[in-house]
Amino acid sequence: MSQQGSVRKRKDGSVVGKAKEPVVTGITAHREPDLDALVKANMEIKAPGVEWNYRIAITLITILAFVTRFWGISHPNEVVFDEVHFGKFASYYLERTYFFDVHPPFGKLLFALMGWFVGYDGHFHFENIGDSYIDNKVPYVAFRAMPALMGALTVPVVFDIMWESGYTLPACILSACLVLFDNAHIGQTRLILLDATLVFAMACSLLCYIKFYKLRHEPFGRKWWKWLLLTGFALSCAISTKYVGVFAFVTIGSAVAIDLWDLLDVKRRQGTLSLPEFGQHFAARAVGLIIIPFFFYLFWFQVHFAILTRSGPGDDFMSPEFQETLSDNVMTANAVTIDYYDSIQIKHKETHGYLHSHPDKYPLRYDDGRVSSQGQQVTGYPYADANNHWQILPLQGGDEVAGRHVRNNEIVRLRHIVTDTMLLSHDVASPYYPTNQEFTTVSMEDALTDRFNDTLFEIRIENGKQGQEFKSLSGQFKLVHNPSKVAMWTHTTPLPDWAYKQQEINGNKNLGQSSNIWFVDEIPSIPKDSPRLAKQERKVKSLPFLQKWFELQRAMFYHNNALTSSHPYASEPFMWPFLLRGVSFWTQNDTKQQIYFLGNPIGWWLASSLLAVYAGILAADQLSLRRGVDALDERTRARLYNSTGFFFLAWTTHYLPFYLMGRQLFLHHYLPAHLASALVTGALLEFIFNVEPILDDATTKAQKKPTGLKKHLPARQKIVGQNLLPSWAALGVIMVVIIGGWYFFLPLTYGYPGLTVPQVNARKWLGYDLHFAK
Repeated sequence: MSQQGSVRKRKDGSVVGKAKEPVVTGITAHREPDLDALVKANMEIKAPGVEWNYRIAITLITILAFVTRFWGISHPNEVVFDEVHFGKFASYYLERTYFFDVHPPFGKLLFALMGWFVGYDGHFHFENIGDSYIDNKVPYVAFRAMPALMGALTVPVVFDIMWESGYTLPACILSACLVLFDNAHIGQTRLILLDATLVFAMACSLLCYIKFYKLRHEPFGRKWWKWLLLTGFALSCAISTKYVGVFAFVTIGSAVAIDLWDLLDVKRRQGTLSLPEFGQHFAARAVGLIIIPFFFYLFWFQVHFAILTRSGPGDDFMSPEFQETLSDNVMTANAVTIDYYDSIQIKHKETHGYLHSHPDKYPLRYDDGRVSSQGQQVTGYPYADANNHWQILPLQGGDEVAGRHVRNNEIVRLRHIVTDTMLLSHDVASPYYPTNQEFTTVSMEDALTDRFNDTLFEIRIENGKQGQEFKSLSGQFKLVHNPSKVAMWTHTTPLPDWAYKQQEINGNKNLGQSSNIWFVDEIPSIPKDSPRLAKQERKVKSLPFLQKWFELQRAMFYHNNALTSSHPYASEPFMWPFLLRGVSFWTQNDTKQQIYFLGNPIGWWLASSLLAVYAGILAADQLSLRRGVDALDERTRARLYNSTGFFFLAWTTHYLPFYLMGRQLFLHHYLPAHLASALVTGALLEFIFNVEPILDDATTKAQKKPTGLKKHLPARQKIVGQNLLPSWAALGVIMVVIIGGWYFFLPLTYGYPGLTVPQVNARKWLGYDLHFAK
């Protein structure tokens, strides 16, 4: 499957070239008088008009795109939906304060750049939806102008994709207008959100690759390299904005793989490539589409680290070693070296529960019939309490040990101070996890005799060196039971009433799990006036870039996959093509105004229906060919499989992977796939109202001559002079209903005017959960 709209290969050996240039092969072609005469006549009659028609159309469409995206962009003058996140991140950049987000930095850096342009200092942190921009003196229109610019430019890019693919003007207009007059694309690009940048980069990657592919007969030329590298840059921008941008890599990568497979063919009409020549093609694509985009991806993270040098809300997501590279970091500034016989509070890094114990015992039997040890309960407790205090003891006592620092990999014991018992783990199943060990405590008498070995634990500091001092706050560690080699672990599922709904503590056999990490939150036994608490001047440390990048990548992927909690406006992928539900972005009770994120239902249903029609056409064509019936001419079939097939591939790669995801999903995740479906829709408009392939038929006789390479033309020039009235008529009807649907839902997209109850209910086409419906 190829992406090129013009015919990629044909049985008669002809090759379709660029839409805007008569010849692009760069290979000497044998002249065919009949073919050249017809081509010349057609081009003399129609070519200039066709060129200006397209230019006028794309100009008007671009103007409309800017109007629809920028109109009323200052409303509402309050924080809307996820502006609380991305506006806040822009402020953190301007304050140079470290933050953590699951998305790569490119899109957020663009917002910060816009804030810097207008002189904003980042003082407002976008804490709550509905907070006033006016009262807080925030240049929010400048921030919103960035995605609005991206959204407006996306529309002519869609038009240009169809234009470069050789489609007729009605097809180009339809694809562009499905995006131009779509309420979802408009709504997402008028707010401080990332999706406008993602969709624009994805569309640019398709356009640049099409331009690159059209130069396939002029490899390694200046333009060939230009469009190859621009394709890679666009792909890099997509994945550097959101990780779902990897779907654009899959789309382009699939087309490249098919192209490379064709280059291996010894029967290529352009001649067989030697293996060294093929290796050059492979290496060039690998450099332009993988290596260089990866370096751009790394570059944005380098900018990210270079800007964010101050301690901030993202510190807790990073290791102590990483936090030491930030100035004013509270954790490293307040860290205190822990000595033996100190009383400490141990806190779980992920759930923030304290290691806790109380006199109550485990029940004899759990609900599933398993038997416990009936030992003293050890649980996780979310609040500071005396029952969280544990004294850290050495393996062997003695005066020489008192006051000595605890160090990495040393064996220690933990005495629960209130009940005077010793922490222990043994080969008894925990309450909720039959495969994990129970944690309990035993009396000091037993701990010093029969159960001594079961009370031994090893301190394993994360990324710690041998003999490294164990410190509070910064000394994140795993507490590993020495005999059984299980790590102390907890989770958020509360225990039953017999444990007062506290967290379960158990021994996890998977030592590498990141949720095994704890830290000492406080050392209550140290007097407040102790010199041990005196703060010393700390020097900011540095880490190699790749070490910081790998740590941040791991944290981003982990927390991205952890976004599994429910959301009132989350939706399933099967809902998106049919627009079964939207997302409430903002409401104002006094004026009854609301912003409800929803696409243009008519446009979405049309595009989704034609996706099914396209699949049916391919199936019918294959069935017909199997039965010896050839219903399509070569030009039509090539465009149907190659160009439209490339658009359909883009839709599948940007849509189907969401079925494999377990995280929260929303309607905006479908926007790149919707753009691809708009391209398919425009292509099918031309196919359904297909004209007779006059040029193909007129040159059938000439094509039978063994003349080698042929002069080639864009597909739309091969139908010059034929009647496009059916296509224009269909376009007119479709545009009327699409614009009608767009206008009908505009109050929900722009947030004004407020609607009456009957008007709101009139827009609940599929039971949309709109506000103010009563």
